[in-house]
Amino acid sequence: MSIQNFLVELKKSKWVDLSHEFGPNSPHFPKFNAASAKTIFTNEKDGFLVKEFSFVGQYATHIDPPIHFGAKSGEWVTDIPLKDLIAPLVVIDKSDVVKKNPDYSLTVADIKEWENENGLIPEGAFVAFRTDWSKRWPNQKLMDNLDSDGQKHYPGWSAEAIEYIYETRHAIANGHETYDTDTAVNQPTKGFIAEELVLRSGHYQVEMLTHLDEVPATGAIISVMTPKFEKAPGFPTRVIAYLP
Repeated sequence: MSIQNFLVELKKSKWVDLSHEFGPNSPHFPKFNAASAKTIFTNEKDGFLVKEFSFVGQYATHIDPPIHFGAKSGEWVTDIPLKDLIAPLVVIDKSDVVKKNPDYSLTVADIKEWENENGLIPEGAFVAFRTDWSKRWPNQKLMDNLDSDGQKHYPGWSAEAIEYIYETRHAIANGHETYDTDTAVNQPTKGFIAEELVLRSGHYQVEMLTHLDEVPATGAIISVMTPKFEKAPGFPTRVIAYLP
């Protein structure tokens, strides 16, 4: 296939933006400063428009490289091989369960049930956990889902599910719609065990994905791209799904 024909076919595909637009009022981890944008040159005065932006790396839809949790491999965002940033996309949908139980953790049984219906997760896949939690964006209160004691309630992965997709199915990365890999109610007693398993085994993940309801369980390709800032332990990212 010629490059022109390849481009024509690619543009015929359905493209789905899996990233949130973000700004100063977007939901974020409470210990982070809100994003900001300062205009430093204007069209009227200077003949061109320039803004200076400030935000932490783990803001909005973002990528976590291994070094974010102290992986011995020491991989920063720019160390992730380019070919690992494009992959078959697998979407495991438990949104109906999460509607009834926001404290739900994805299990190995859930994944095997998905495989019975869709086939085995292919090697090198990006595995996304769909919960529809992203529909709460951009409301910080709804995203946090605090109870009267200040405990957050949102879904996550079980450690066993993370082990399964990486050790048994040899996925390349994973993603979800919430702030964290781990289910919120488990964090006070278990910490971030699932996230540690992802990053300390040399994989990366993307947090706070959106529009997973617009892509199928299998058959799409995901592309994860981010600015090439030196020694970044995380960065907001633009994630696109292509449906051939």
